[in-house]
Amino acid sequence: MIRFDCHAHVYETLTPASGARYVPAGPAPLSDWLAHGARHDIAGGVLVQVSFLGFDNSELCAALSKLDRRRFAGIAVVPFDVSEAELDRLAASGVRGMRWNLVRGAALPDFGATTVGRHLEHLRRRGLHVEIQLESPRLPLVVAPLLDRGLTVVVDHFGLPGEHEPAPPSWLHTRSAATAAERLYVKFSGAYRSPVEIAPHAKALLDALPADHVVWGSDWPHTQHEDRIDYDRTVAERGAWPEFSDALAARNLYGIEPA
Repeated sequence: MIRFDCHAHVYETLTPASGARYVPAGPAPLSDWLAHGARHDIAGGVLVQVSFLGFDNSELCAALSKLDRRRFAGIAVVPFDVSEAELDRLAASGVRGMRWNLVRGAALPDFGATTVGRHLEHLRRRGLHVEIQLESPRLPLVVAPLLDRGLTVVVDHFGLPGEHEPAPPSWLHTRSAATAAERLYVKFSGAYRSPVEIAPHAKALLDALPADHVVWGSDWPHTQHEDRIDYDRTVAERGAWPEFSDALAARNLYGIEPA
């Protein structure tokens, strides 16, 4: 049974960061997201920093301050040179991980750089995981180094597969993933962001991953796809996948449980 919406964005204002690739037409209020969840018996969830706000996590933290920390958590976006004090502040506000949005040919982190290595050690010591949005062919270049450094990794949006045949994804079958499978999770969210039918890939991932290593997310308010998807349809599409429970994964990743 799915009890949590582990991938959604809320923002009350539209103040994009410099260079934002996309700015929505209107706000995505916290109250609207909570109302959607209530209609579908969602017990809690995870708010993810939206891309167009860049490193300004103030909207995220403001939303978290209004929520029950036992049932809700957050994922922030920070630069590699973020201070330890800021990481501690974010963690205290309910943030449980940091997101790397690397799609559309974005430069991958230089894992040999001192700044990156120091940042990852700061995350590891605090039990903060790394959430990755990246197309499937490039995922091994990021997943393996993170696992090798002792980080927990959450792969967004089914790993954004691009092939119709649900062959075992290379990022899931690296030596690093085989030896650190207990630290690798996948979000079943944003199926419409992949160019292929997602149901066969969902089944393949559930077959290949350890039990209780998948969470679901609505990806509300479906930025860049608002005209063809809504919350109700994201819930309905779950019927095409094998059933799974998100309770243990939500507890391990975010420290949240149903009331």
